[in-house]
Amino acid sequence: MASEERSMNANMLSQERCAEIFDRVRRAAPDLDLEVTLAGGHSALTRWANNGITQNVREEGCEVSVRAQMGGRTARATTNLLDDDGLRDVVRRAEALARVQEEDEDLLPMLAAAEAGESAVLERFDDATAVLGAGERASQVDAMVQVARREGLNSAGAYSNGAQFEAIFNSRGVARWHQESFAEASVTMQGDDSSGWQKRNYTRAAEVDARAMAEIAAEKARRSARPIEVPPGKYTVILEPSAVADLLGFLAADFSGLALLEQRSCLHGRLGARLFGENITIVDDCAAAGQTGAAFDGEGQARQPLTLVERGTVKDVAMARATAARMAKSEWAGKLKTQPTGHGLSLPNESGEAAVNIVFQVAEGAAKSVEEMVAATGRGLLVTRLWYIREVDAYEKMLTGMTRDGTFLVENGRVTAGVRNLRFNQSVLKLLQSVLDLGRPGRACGEESFNMVAPAMRAEGFQFTEVTRF
Repeated sequence: MASEERSMNANMLSQERCAEIFDRVRRAAPDLDLEVTLAGGHSALTRWANNGITQNVREEGCEVSVRAQMGGRTARATTNLLDDDGLRDVVRRAEALARVQEEDEDLLPMLAAAEAGESAVLERFDDATAVLGAGERASQVDAMVQVARREGLNSAGAYSNGAQFEAIFNSRGVARWHQESFAEASVTMQGDDSSGWQKRNYTRAAEVDARAMAEIAAEKARRSARPIEVPPGKYTVILEPSAVADLLGFLAADFSGLALLEQRSCLHGRLGARLFGENITIVDDCAAAGQTGAAFDGEGQARQPLTLVERGTVKDVAMARATAARMAKSEWAGKLKTQPTGHGLSLPNESGEAAVNIVFQVAEGAAKSVEEMVAATGRGLLVTRLWYIREVDAYEKMLTGMTRDGTFLVENGRVTAGVRNLRFNQSVLKLLQSVLDLGRPGRACGEESFNMVAPAMRAEGFQFTEVTRF
C-alpha cells in the first residue's frame, strides 16, 4: 500500500512543482508569450459482472501543454516528457506551429494577471479517496454483490476512484492550480425480465454509500419484474435526477455567447421573453455544494457565478474573453453583459465557452419528494434513467432516446407495475415549460451528460413514440 500511495502521489504535482516546470519552459523561449497548462493524476477502476469481479485497472500520468502566441497567431503542442530536453522540444513545436497559422483578428493578447480576477480556493481533495486501493474498492463491490445474491439478481457495475490536478501559468503573470479527488460507483441489478440502476460520484469516497445504492437498484429490478406494455403517447412523467441531468446537459452549449453570435444557439431570437416555466431557475456556480472542477477557465480567468435562467427567463450566457470583446461590438451590446465570465475553453478552440457548473434552484419549501410527486399523479410514468439520447432538432432542442433500468406505471397516486421501456421524442424547451413539481436539487450523474446539481422533476405532456421489446 505504501509503494502504491507513493506512485500515485508522484503524479499529483504540487503548485510549487508546476511553477518550477513553467519556469523551465520560460527559460527555453524567454522572448515568447507562452501559456503552460499542466494536468495529470491517477485513476483506478474495479469492474464486475455476473456477481464477480472481472477487472482491476489503474492509470497515471501527467502532461504539459504549451501555447505560443505571436500577434494574431497561436498554436499549442503537448508532451508528457518533463525533462529539460522534452520541455525545450515542446516549446519549439508550439512556436513552429504558431508561425504557420493564419492570423486571427479576434485573438486577444494573452491574459494578464491584473485582469484574471480573484479565483476562489475550492477544497475538493480528500487524501483517503485519492489513495483508495483495490482491496477497499473490492469491499465496496462485495457489499453490492451481496445484495444481488440475497435477492436472486445478477449484478454488474464499476467502482472507481482517483485524483487529478490542473494548473495554468503564463508569461503575463497568471498562476492557477487546483487539485481534486473523486470516487464513483455504478450498479445494475438484473432479473429475468427487469433491471434496476443507480450511480453516484463525489469528491469523497465516504459519501458513496454502495450498499444503499445496491438496495435501491435491487428494489427497482424487483418492482419492474413482469413488465406490462403501455401504448405510446403523451404522459405525465416523474423523472429522477439522473434522467433530468442527461436531458438538460444538451442545453449547456447553448448558453454560450459565441453560439449566440454564430446563431447556433437555441436561445437565438428568444432572449428577453419567458422561455421556460416560472418555476425554472438555473445558475452556473463552480463553488456550489455538489459541484466539481476548478474555479478558473482554460485561460486562467476566474469563474463568475451566472444566473442562466431566472423564473423562466434567460438572463446570462457564458463568455470567454474573445467572445465578450466581439459581443461588445455586436447587436447584443446593451442586451447582455459583455464581460468575460471565466467559462472559456483552452485556446485555440472553435466553441468559445460552455456553462459546465449547472445548478438548479428550487424555492425553500417548494421541493417535493419523488413519493409526493407519485401521489399527485393520476396516471403517468416514473422514469429512473434515459439512454442512447441523440439530438434531432438543435433549435427546438428535440431529443430522442429510450428509458432504461426501472420504468414504472403510476395510477391514482401509486406505482402499480413495471412497464416495457419506451422511446421518446421530446423538446427540452417544451419540457421546461411543462414542469409541475421539482424535487430538492442534489448532485446527479447519468451516462449521457456531465454531472450537475439537479432535482427530480414532474412534468406533463412528455411524448413517447414507441414501445421497445424489453
